[in-house]
Amino acid sequence: MAAFPIGDVARLEEFEADPHPLLARLREEEPVSWVPSLGTWLVTRRDLVLEAMREAATFTVDDPRFSTAQVIGPSMLSLDGDAHSTHRDPFARAFRLDAVRDRFTALVRAETDDLIDTFADDGHAELRRALAGPLAVRVMIVALGLEEAPTRTVLGWYEAIVAAVTDITAGAPVSPAGSQAFSELVASVARSLDGDPDASLLAAVAGEAGGLTRAQVASNAAVLLFGGIETTEGMIANLILHVLRDEEQRDALLADPALLPNAVEESLRLEPAAAVIDRYATKDVELGQVNIGRGDPVTLSIAAANRDPDLFVDPDRFDVHRPNANRHVTFAHGPHVCLGMHLARLEARTALGRLLARLPGLRLNPAYPSAPSGLVFRKPPTLEVLWGGSLPPA
Repeated sequence: MAAFPIGDVARLEEFEADPHPLLARLREEEPVSWVPSLGTWLVTRRDLVLEAMREAATFTVDDPRFSTAQVIGPSMLSLDGDAHSTHRDPFARAFRLDAVRDRFTALVRAETDDLIDTFADDGHAELRRALAGPLAVRVMIVALGLEEAPTRTVLGWYEAIVAAVTDITAGAPVSPAGSQAFSELVASVARSLDGDPDASLLAAVAGEAGGLTRAQVASNAAVLLFGGIETTEGMIANLILHVLRDEEQRDALLADPALLPNAVEESLRLEPAAAVIDRYATKDVELGQVNIGRGDPVTLSIAAANRDPDLFVDPDRFDVHRPNANRHVTFAHGPHVCLGMHLARLEARTALGRLLARLPGLRLNPAYPSAPSGLVFRKPPTLEVLWGGSLPPA
């Protein structure tokens, strides 16, 4: 461990709370480091993260240890090569930029305004649970054609699957609750496949499934459900937090709403909702002058790559005018680039834009300070805000 003195003493708590000072030290001195507290090689320099993302034949997701696959079976998330293409390609058309704009723009706007209507007269709200989370859930329910299932039921499936994945990561077997939730999701997806292709993304995909079984379509639907809820909720909450904690940045957006898309990219860069992604080495390989053994786990730090000072000036600052904000790697690169990135961007942009337009004087509630936290998925635990003439509690 003499070769990796920073990684050797890095504590789990540092990665969960505010990892950025630690990640900066690792990126500068140990860009590929063995971190015992994580049980993995941690890659923090942007060029090396990109190299590993693009080399799926060397750094793969297709490994029995991949926790999500143990719960939902093989999917586009846990396969590489031709098998990955077979699972991903039928969904790709529905998530292209033009398709997302046509299918989802009006829906996202309507859902956002409906949610804001529920608290607009109150003068205060906790926006993770009042807006970010419900918007992400509702959009995915409609997108996947799962409206027959109550929102609370879909959330229950999602939470049980997430809990099962977490348990496996900690060394426990697949829980009965996780298996049951996935079985119920499969049944609901099967009914959705027979629905109207113009109304249900999954029904539209069914005609192009290219040999996927209904169970395989359901596995990929579970991946979309998880990504569309967990990371999109975090993305929206982080964006609102970044904008509101800097009055200068908020006022710039109010003066020029055309900056909204770049504000989204800058927030994605500064605090990605999914901070890391996991890979496994398929052979002995050298990365960043470090020898990694065949079968070793390799964790790519998106959070560290996005603050690499070799590309981003003053990388710890949120700046809606940053000219290269979209050079982040939040949605990954290579074959596993995020399928839902255009929809997630649309939701975040719409949520912030409608909040600023409808709630004059929108600001953070100083009585409830918050900051992103989490080892893998990072977002503020709560997001309390005020607007208009509302005052914080005495």
